[in-house]
Amino acid sequence: MAQRAVWLISHEPGTPLCGVVKFSRRYPTVEKRAKVFNGASYVPVPEDGPFLKALLFELRLLDDEKDFLESRDSCSHINKTSIYGLRVGSEELWPVVAFLKNGMIYACVPLVEQTLSPRPPLISISGISQGFELLFGVQDFLSSGQKTDSELNTKLSQLSDLLLQTCPFGTLLDANLHNSLDSINFASVTHLQKQPAWRTGTYKGKPQVSISITEKVNSMQYDKQEIADTWQVVGVVTCKCDLEGSMPNVTISLSLPTNGSPLQDILVHPCVTSLDSAILTSSSIDAMDDSAFSGPYKFPLTPPLESFNLCYYTSQVPVPPILGFYQVKEEEVQLKITVNLKLHESVKNSFEFCEAHIPFYNRGPITHVEYKASFGQLEVFREKSLLVWIIGKLGQKFPKSMEISLSGTVTFGAKNHEKQSFDQICIGGTAYLKLHFRILDYTLTGCYVDQHSVQVFASGKPKISTHRKLISSDYYIWNSKAPAPVTYGSLLLVRCHN
Repeated sequence: MAQRAVWLISHEPGTPLCGVVKFSRRYPTVEKRAKVFNGASYVPVPEDGPFLKALLFELRLLDDEKDFLESRDSCSHINKTSIYGLRVGSEELWPVVAFLKNGMIYACVPLVEQTLSPRPPLISISGISQGFELLFGVQDFLSSGQKTDSELNTKLSQLSDLLLQTCPFGTLLDANLHNSLDSINFASVTHLQKQPAWRTGTYKGKPQVSISITEKVNSMQYDKQEIADTWQVVGVVTCKCDLEGSMPNVTISLSLPTNGSPLQDILVHPCVTSLDSAILTSSSIDAMDDSAFSGPYKFPLTPPLESFNLCYYTSQVPVPPILGFYQVKEEEVQLKITVNLKLHESVKNSFEFCEAHIPFYNRGPITHVEYKASFGQLEVFREKSLLVWIIGKLGQKFPKSMEISLSGTVTFGAKNHEKQSFDQICIGGTAYLKLHFRILDYTLTGCYVDQHSVQVFASGKPKISTHRKLISSDYYIWNSKAPAPVTYGSLLLVRCHN
C-alpha cells in the first residue's frame, strides 16, 4: 500500500501547455516494487512533461482538444471514480488518481501489487484509497488560510519536508499535514544543504549518542591433524544518534589495542560522508603483513534518525576464544563421552553465562547418566535427548588453570520414530558439542570506541553512551573420532562501550 508518484498541477487555460507542474515527488523504491509486481504489464511513470500533457488530455482541459474522441468521450468511458488510464506513447498508465479543485489538479499513481492484465477490481487495490487520503490531506493543507499567491508558494515549498514526515518512501503515515508542522524547522527549506534521503525528518529532544560493536566468530574445531580448525570474526557497529537539526555531523572512531587484530573487508552505511582509502583496501583475501592498517578507523557521517549499522567488518584473530576436545565412544546402548575445554589466556575470564549443549537427537530418550565434571553441573533433558553442561553464570569464571573437563556415560531407551526427529549430523559418530556464552565488556579483536573521541557537530552537548558485551550464537566442536562434517557454526561477540 504505497504511491509511486505524486503531482500538484496548476490548471492555466490560455497558456501553451494549459498547465504547470507546481510539485512532483517520485518514489524509486516503490517503482522497483511496481516493476516486480506488474511483470509484463508494467508501465513506467513518465516524466513531468508527458504526464502533464496526457493528464490534461484525459481530463479534457487542453484548449485544442474539444472535439469528440471515441477512446475518451464515449458513453462506455464515463468516469465516476476520478481514476484514469493515461495514454503515454503506445502504453497506458493505470491507475492514476486525479481530480481538479479550485484550479489545482491533485494526482498520484498508486502501487498495484499484482499484474495489471486483466485489470483487477478497484476495491482490491488498497493503494487507491490511500492515494485519495493523501491528496485530500494535501488539498486541506494548501487551502487552509490561503489568501495570496505568496502564501500558496510558501506552502508548496514546505511540501517536500512534510512528505518526508507524513509519507516516507511512498507509504502514508498521517494524512493531516498540519500535525507535522511543529516538528519541522522550515527555516532550513531555503538552505542550500539538501536533507539526505536516509534522514526522513528531524529530532526534537535531549541529544544523545549510543554506540555498540557486535562481533561474530565462525568456528569449526575437529582436533585432527589432517583437518585444520577454522575461525573468523565478523563484526558490525550499531549506532543511534538522537541529535537536533536537519544535518548534524558526527565523527566516530574505532580503535584497536597495540596487539589488536586489524579490521578488514569494511563496508559502510551511505550516511558516511568520507573515508580513508586505507580502510577500504584492507582485505582478508590478501596475506596479512606488518603494513596492514590498524586504525584508528574514523567515520564522519550524517546519521539517520533511527538505529543503523554504521559498518561491517571481518578480522583474522590468532585463536578462537575457547579451544575444545569432544569424543564419543559407542558401547551397545551406552555412549561414553569426554569433553575438555580451555579458555584462551587472552580472553576475559568473566561470564554472564556459559553452557555446552550436547545433543543425541537420533537416539531414544535418555534413561540414565553417570558423569564427573571438574567444574559446573550437568542438566539432563531426557525427552529431548540433550545434555546441558552449565559451566558458569552470574559472573562465574573458569578456574585459574583455564581448563575444565566432563566425562561420563549416557544410556538410552527405545527410540519413538513417530515423535522424534531425524538429524543426519548426529548419526553414529558424527556428534558435536555446541557452546553458548556471554561475556560483558569484551571483543576478540580488541576493537573499542573511546567516548571522548566521538565528535558531534550539532546544537547542544549530547550524552554519549557506549556499551559492550560478547554473546555466543553457535560454536561447534566436532567428535574427534568422526569424519569432519560440512557445516557452519558461529560465535556471537558483542562489544559496547561505557
